[in-house]
Amino acid sequence: MVQKAKILLVDDRPENLLALEAILSALDQTLVRASSGEEALKALLTDDFAVILLDVQMPGMDGFETAAHIKRRERTRDIPIIFLTAINHGPHHTFRGYAAGAVDYISKPFDPWVLRAKVSVFVELYMKNCQLREQAALLRLQLEGNGKADAGEAKEPAGLLAELSARLAAVEEQAEALSKQLGDESTDAAAVATAAHLERKLTGLRRALDALEPGSPGGQAAVN
Repeated sequence: MVQKAKILLVDDRPENLLALEAILSALDQTLVRASSGEEALKALLTDDFAVILLDVQMPGMDGFETAAHIKRRERTRDIPIIFLTAINHGPHHTFRGYAAGAVDYISKPFDPWVLRAKVSVFVELYMKNCQLREQAALLRLQLEGNGKADAGEAKEPAGLLAELSARLAAVEEQAEALSKQLGDESTDAAAVATAAHLERKLTGLRRALDALEPGSPGGQAAVN
């Protein structure tokens, strides 16, 4: 059963949180509310999130300060942040948002379809990364078990490698399709860069698997 991704919604106004939930409910993911920067940082201590939608104007700790705290933490620094703001002070204000670590900066009122599409890209990238980590963890466990196995179980690793290779191939195919979709639709540069990073990770894992295949000292060619 595929676990749902969590999306963190940060806004001090309940009506704005309700509107975001209405827009993003169609993605069928887990939506987590936070009514302040402090509450958002607390949620990030225990849960992993695919993307954060962060209001800029909030009393106390504003969106810029909240983002700075998020980017300083090793656990959360790579989570994509989409800034939402009700005002537009021009290029300087927008630059400040990107400098704080945002992958996008959207002024209210925004197009619900556009916001949902942007969020869905980061959710999909997050799910692919989760799949990749699971495959890498499974590989490590199986290799460790193989080191302790009796000689009579020598045929099992080959079957295990074949299963891992098949699972990895499925993830590679999905990642390739996602990268092509991002390129065709000219989506945000940050999303394209994240997809490219995911493909590089997949390539590294493929090389590691190929190197373990009997009779393949150099491994197969890397998947581009």
